[in-house]
This record gives sequence, C-alpha cells and structure tokens, in this order.
Amino acid sequence: MKILVSTLLLSIFSTAVLASSASDWSKITQPNKAPVTQSIGKYDGGCVSGAVALPLEGTGYQVMRLSRSRYFGHPDLIGFIENFGRAAADQKIGTLLVGDLGQPRGGPSLSGHRSHQTGLDVDIWFLLSPIASTKKLDANERETWGASSVLVSNSDTIDTQQWTNQHEKMLEVASRMPEVDRIFVNPSIKRQLCANKSNHDWLRKIRPWWRHDDHFHVRLKCPDSNPYCTSQAPLPEGDGCDASLAYWFSEEAKHPKKPQGKPGRPRLPDRCDSILND
Repeated sequence: MKILVSTLLLSIFSTAVLASSASDWSKITQPNKAPVTQSIGKYDGGCVSGAVALPLEGTGYQVMRLSRSRYFGHPDLIGFIENFGRAAADQKIGTLLVGDLGQPRGGPSLSGHRSHQTGLDVDIWFLLSPIASTKKLDANERETWGASSVLVSNSDTIDTQQWTNQHEKMLEVASRMPEVDRIFVNPSIKRQLCANKSNHDWLRKIRPWWRHDDHFHVRLKCPDSNPYCTSQAPLPEGDGCDASLAYWFSEEAKHPKKPQGKPGRPRLPDRCDSILND
C-alpha cells in the first residue's frame, strides 16, 4: 500500500513539475542575449539561445495569431521564411500565412505542440487568401481567421475546392530549399502528391503525419555551427510513395493504442536551465 501511494505521489509530482516547466517557458517574453544563436537539444526536448523575432509581415508572408507570441526562432528559420515568402511572391503562389514558430527561448509550450522547441520548426497554413495578397491583415483578422482543412470533412479525401496546384507548388518550393530537413503533411496530401505524374525528386522530404490537414510543418536541419543541436534520424531512401504510405490509412494508424499512463516530455538538456533563467 505504501509503495502504491508513493508511486501515485511521484506521478502527481512529476506531472506538476512538467506543467510548471512549460508554464515557466511560456512566461518568457524576450529571447536571451547571446553572441551566437544556438539550438540546443531535440526538436521536442530543447531550447534556443539568442533567438530572433520574425518580422510580422514581409514580402509574400504575414504572421498569424500574434497573441501567442510564438514568432521567434533561429536566424536560419527566419531567413528560410523570408526567402520562402519572396519565392511565393515571385512565383505568384500567394501570400503565406505563418502560424507558430517557437517561444522566445524555445522550450515546451502549454498547448499546441510537442516540438517547436529549438527554433527550427514553423507551421504554415494551406490557406492562400486573395485578401492577404492585397493588404496587410489587421490584428483581429490575424486572431480570428481559421486555417482551412484541405480534406472533405471526416474523411481521407482531398477537397478539390480547397486543394489547388498552388498548394503543390508551395510544398515543392519549400522542400527544394537545402536547409529543410523534412515537411510534415497529412497522409492524404502525401498520397495526392504521389498520385500526380509530376517530378517526384522532391517528395522524399514530404512526410505523412497525423492531422496536418490545414497546415504543413517545416523542420530545418540542425545548423552545422550548433554542436548541441540533436538531429533527427536520416530520412529513408526513396520518395515515400511506396507501401510504407499505406500504413497511414490502416486501422492501426487511425486508431493507435494509447500508451498506459500520461506520456511525459523529454528531459531538457542542462544547458536550457541557464537559458531559461538568463
């Protein structure tokens, strides 16, 4: 009985610590000052020192949900978004609506993500609005607009009213940028891309993942000059349009067994403690 009570108390205490940790990181309003920006740890268990803010609008893009204050990242990420926006404008793809990057010093957030912790992740909406292409969205529009799904409701079917060639072009442009490690999209989007007869040499970076039907998630590689950044496992060979894609439409994938107990967050590197309290 004593062992059971002790185990229960430990579980409650651990959960409280994890929640407090996320709360602490979310309260930070400014990046710390550092001579060189460093992404530290794993994408889902890390932080960033010397992050910079993405300008809230630029050529070919506008930032959404400003109240979340998740528009900070590594300079490589800022540069990627700005270059991507210019490419979208030059190729007349449309204005990119940028969702979350990361918090001022990275770390775990209270809601929305397990990753986005090292300043190397960004969400970009599939919504390409003609309104955003002709004017700067006001604060209310940035808070109240919703990201539209490109799937028919409650199905695996692409909504042809929402999905266009511009969306495919948008993903291709992003995936061809050398600093991009991978891009997460809904499995149905990956299947749609695979079914097209277009050149597949860029599809390797397009990875199926749950949800991601109203936005795509771009993840950059660890910068060479950031020795404390933990890279993700290398991508498999090939374009990903093989039998492995079928798994995502199986019952096992759609209804995965829930792990026993509440999953904890990965422990942050010790270096992150000093960054949080800097």
